[in-house]
Amino acid sequence: MYQQIADALREQIADGTLASDAKLPTEAELRARYEVSRETVRKALGLLVNEGLVISARPQGHFVRRRQPMVFRPQAEFRKRPYSPEMDAFRTEFSEEGREPRQEIEVAIVDPPAEVAKRLRLEPGELVAVRKRVRYLDGEPFNINDSYFPLSIVRDSEIMRPEDITRGANEVLADLGYRQVRALDEIYIRMPTPDETHRLDLSPGTPVGYHVVTGHTAEGMPVRVAISTLPGDRHVISYERFRTEPSEDA
Repeated sequence: MYQQIADALREQIADGTLASDAKLPTEAELRARYEVSRETVRKALGLLVNEGLVISARPQGHFVRRRQPMVFRPQAEFRKRPYSPEMDAFRTEFSEEGREPRQEIEVAIVDPPAEVAKRLRLEPGELVAVRKRVRYLDGEPFNINDSYFPLSIVRDSEIMRPEDITRGANEVLADLGYRQVRALDEIYIRMPTPDETHRLDLSPGTPVGYHVVTGHTAEGMPVRVAISTLPGDRHVISYERFRTEPSEDA
């Protein structure tokens, strides 16, 4: 029965009958409407909380969670944009949308995870510099973006500073002689690790998109691995494609 109650409320949220920030019927009202116990009602509401559709704000009650997803555009990485001199790409883009972006940045020198070492073709014992970022919109942690670079090529560069890089790490690499001209994108859908759950303050049962991009130079040398963890309830992944017309000789 608790699943039927959750289904009914979920449908009202989906069709807009219960809009963002709307207060759900109280536990007493749901008990009377469906003639069930308090435990049954609480299990139904718990399902919706775990799905990220509803938030619990005791003692006020349960409310429909406001959703304003971030559009994640991997194909925009190498585009030139008129970023402001004070802010990097992330902060510029979402400030222009009227939202409040910020990010926490940590820089470290580490032994690379196996998946990073493989993609960067590192020799055993080679170290990497990692820029770990948690990005926030309107005070809510929205995604993780951790970028790994061979330490041998970025040592003493801006990449090693735990602050915004206005022109972007890609341009720093280019100035160092390692301009990226090709990127390989890999997207996985999975449940989060405990560390990701903690960093992103995820509700139970929230899946994440795991986006790995490896940047290569014209010579085919991999120089950067960027890993983004995208909570499924906060993102839309957007790609655009163009049809290439066949030549007359084809």
